[in-house]
Amino acid sequence: MQHSLFDRIYLSFLMILIASFGILIVYTSYSSRNALIQEKQETLTNEATLIATQTIIGYLSGNYDIETLEESFNYYASYLDADIWYVNENGVIIAMSDNENMREVPKNIFFLDPDYNLTSQSATIGDFYEVFYNDMITVTIPLTLTYPLDDNLEDKNAGAVIVHAESSQINTLMTNIFGIIYIPCFVIIAISFAFLGTISRKVIQPIKHLSNVAGEYAKGNFEVKTEIETKDELGALAHSLELMADSLSKIEEYRREFISNISHDFRSPLTSIKGYIEAMLDGTIPVEKQERYLNIVLTETQRLTKLTNGLLDMNNLEKFGPYLKLSDFDIIEVIKSTLNTFEGKCIDKNIAIYLNNHALNTVVTADKTKIQQVFYNLIDNAIKFTPEYKKIYVTITEKNEKIYVSVKDEGQGMSEETQSKIWDRFFKGDASRGRDKQGTGLGLAIAREIMKAHNENIDVISTEGAGSEFKFSLTKRKLQDTDNDLQ
Repeated sequence: MQHSLFDRIYLSFLMILIASFGILIVYTSYSSRNALIQEKQETLTNEATLIATQTIIGYLSGNYDIETLEESFNYYASYLDADIWYVNENGVIIAMSDNENMREVPKNIFFLDPDYNLTSQSATIGDFYEVFYNDMITVTIPLTLTYPLDDNLEDKNAGAVIVHAESSQINTLMTNIFGIIYIPCFVIIAISFAFLGTISRKVIQPIKHLSNVAGEYAKGNFEVKTEIETKDELGALAHSLELMADSLSKIEEYRREFISNISHDFRSPLTSIKGYIEAMLDGTIPVEKQERYLNIVLTETQRLTKLTNGLLDMNNLEKFGPYLKLSDFDIIEVIKSTLNTFEGKCIDKNIAIYLNNHALNTVVTADKTKIQQVFYNLIDNAIKFTPEYKKIYVTITEKNEKIYVSVKDEGQGMSEETQSKIWDRFFKGDASRGRDKQGTGLGLAIAREIMKAHNENIDVISTEGAGSEFKFSLTKRKLQDTDNDLQ
């Protein structure tokens, strides 16, 4: 049988509470009983001493007879709720109060116990050698008389006063203590459990609800809300679950878009290749025109190769991170060499690229090949979305130990929603999936992974209708490296 969290909390609290109060009850009962017995013994001792002083000494002095002594014993016995004996030095019980609790009236104390000590004070608990039907608290007080001897005083034992009081009096007192102390404790326990049940349900119910919500998330239903808005740990957990669901829903959306994008990017060139080859085979395309269409097939094949390589590069970057070969190089040289590769595209679209350098020291420490790839992707992206007869500005600035490279175009710009997606794989900004069909939608994603590996930043600032600006940072070569070069 599986127990709920509430059951485990409730049972654990119950066991701890019962064990704690059980130990408390045993300890307090033992301590209270011993304290009461000790107090009773002290009371009986004091009373026995008083009886010995006021009655037995008078009897031994000849002032009282046996009948008067026993009457005094009966008076004190009724007052103390006890049984009083006087035993002489030979163990003979001279007088005792009336008592119906005895099995048999002994004649001599030594008949019960030959080693009974009448010369020292003692206290015992029990049925006193099976004389009484019930357990008794027995106190023995020795009597000493002083006699003159050769002008000196000599102490002589004159027996003892033995007082018996039922220990049931202690039990009555213990029962009263239980009523005064422990009954309220049990009431407190009951109230505590009522509060525990209420509080636990208030905690467990939200947890059960969160469990059900998590189950819905596991099924792929990310629209379910926790509806818990408290400012405590449960509220924080609910908020974290909703954030997780939001992330999972985005991942699911990204997965669908990924499959859709890659299917489109692979299907289009494959369809073209298949169509042209079939047309050449069945004679639809005459032999004299086949070279032209074979070039188209080659272009589509190159596009597939570029897409496949981009996928492999992106997968390796995300899985292992780029392997960086750090070196010191002049970023100006990298930028100029890269811009030269785009000269033909710029002439075809009548686009002008302006390079502005506002930095004194442009030597940086990075992976030269990877940074060239980043800059290449940014320029390629800028040319792709810049209309004819517009300009692109490449600006280099410095601040503290950083170099900043900016690529700004005069294109159509992007909305905020588009800006949040451009770093995703296969995302292409225009609805027609880009006027440049050679694009794979991986360039900016790869650029971001490379900059992340360098612990550098790459950002975009864009306004619809006013163009976009991509900017990334690099770390300058350290001065100590420069000093070493000079030496």
